[in-house]
Amino acid sequence: MMFGSRSGNGMSSGQENVVSMNSFRNGGSLSPLRQAEAYWTALRRGDDVPNRAQIDPRGLENILSQTFILERIAPGIARFRLAGSMLNEMAGMEVRGMPITAFFTAEARKQLSSAMEHMFDTPAIIEMELQIEGPRMRKPREARMLLLPLRSDLGDISRVLGVLVAFGDEDAKATSQRFSISSIEMRAVAKASGSAEFKAKPRASKEEPNDVNQPNPGFAETQARFKNDRSIMDEARALLERTRTSKPAAKDETAEAGKRKGAPHLRLVVSRD
Repeated sequence: MMFGSRSGNGMSSGQENVVSMNSFRNGGSLSPLRQAEAYWTALRRGDDVPNRAQIDPRGLENILSQTFILERIAPGIARFRLAGSMLNEMAGMEVRGMPITAFFTAEARKQLSSAMEHMFDTPAIIEMELQIEGPRMRKPREARMLLLPLRSDLGDISRVLGVLVAFGDEDAKATSQRFSISSIEMRAVAKASGSAEFKAKPRASKEEPNDVNQPNPGFAETQARFKNDRSIMDEARALLERTRTSKPAAKDETAEAGKRKGAPHLRLVVSRD
């Protein structure tokens, strides 16, 4: 819908001032998508994506009917693990175990498969504008879908937290509804704000070697230097040198002891008688 303006000379073309009415649609709001993304972002640790086990239904209590969990089972294919009542009503049956591509037209399935592979590999966030079509619907409805990557219990990115928002209430319960994709927006998962960046210490260079005895402010003790180990040849030379220097000394001491023992001597006897 567009609103024109009047000029001083008369009617204008009506295209000068355009007001988008997308944010004033009846029966729908983008707030569930923003709420789910904010919840997903709050669960992140550093620049990683959250784990599936971290998702608590209480954190998404007011949008559970529009929320679902996907599991990657093959390249470009993911099936529903959990789904809200809105998706079950649109399909006219329980969708658990069904591939998400079953909701899309044949042409849109290729686009969705490529987008999901990019989401798992990068990882990335996917937001799509959809058209809902059905045999009992008088005209297509617009919808938005948000896909947020998650890690499984094994650590690989193979789970998805998704939210679907449909605009308009007419023919909401019509079965055999299919989605066609109007546009796809993919955003790479950016590093979470406030996460500390790891910085490694620079390696020692020849010009400025690291002193191991330099006091470390994080610890009270310093590292002791290791002495160079003596080789076997050095020990042999030292033992031979000690043997050579000790033999002459032993001979001299033996000779002196013999002389003192066998040498003649005078004994002086004093008598007062």
